[in-house]
Amino acid sequence: MGSVGAKEVPQLLDAQGKRIDGRGLEELRPLSIEAGVLRRADGSARVEWGDNKVLAAVYGPREVHPRHLQQPNKAVVQCRYNMASFSVDERKRPGLDRRSQEISKVISEAFESVLFVEEYPRTSIDIYIEVLQANAGTRCAGVVAASVALADAGIPMVDLVPAVAVGKIGGQIALDLKKEEDNYGEADLPMALVPRSGRLVLLQMEGHMTHEELKRALDLGVRGCQEIYQKQKEALRTRYRLEAPAPTEVEA
Repeated sequence: MGSVGAKEVPQLLDAQGKRIDGRGLEELRPLSIEAGVLRRADGSARVEWGDNKVLAAVYGPREVHPRHLQQPNKAVVQCRYNMASFSVDERKRPGLDRRSQEISKVISEAFESVLFVEEYPRTSIDIYIEVLQANAGTRCAGVVAASVALADAGIPMVDLVPAVAVGKIGGQIALDLKKEEDNYGEADLPMALVPRSGRLVLLQMEGHMTHEELKRALDLGVRGCQEIYQKQKEALRTRYRLEAPAPTEVEA
């Protein structure tokens, strides 16, 4: 281990290029998605991604609150992203902090560009994302869960929206950073896209990458998003396969 001031820095890559959890640079953490987990929501989903546990619930289209936000020609998309006070090792103050407000805004703008909001004027589509356990990449997990919840609610949109964070650790580009890699790596690049067109709807970066590293990171992120996209679709197929009525026998 190296050190920065009084802090010890873990070795993020071993001599064989393996990460601290044994993954290769292009591997996702284990990911499971379940749709329709909340009975009272119009749509919902649960995502367990590595050590992240995230719930998303969708309500609407419904009456806008507060009323002054109402738009005469389209629905407004409101998102509330919140990390529970027990979701991290260092207990956080309950409620929306500045980071949560910023992420809420970014996610609402991402989905507004994907949903057919013109179909529902003077209404609100409300997305609630609750992080129950956090280990880096929670905004991406929130986007993945919210996308499935919106589809579960039957709200028309261009496509599902997968998301993943790509980063730079030990001078190498790596997919899906976990907590130690996020804390001690050189860069973090969360992204979300529309798979059919490749259009990015969310892209942020902390840290530094060269132009060539950024290009490699984006390419790797697109491949990771395609893998997540398949899992999102499978979660919805499973949900509605289970709910489909059994075929009835017809007497001759």
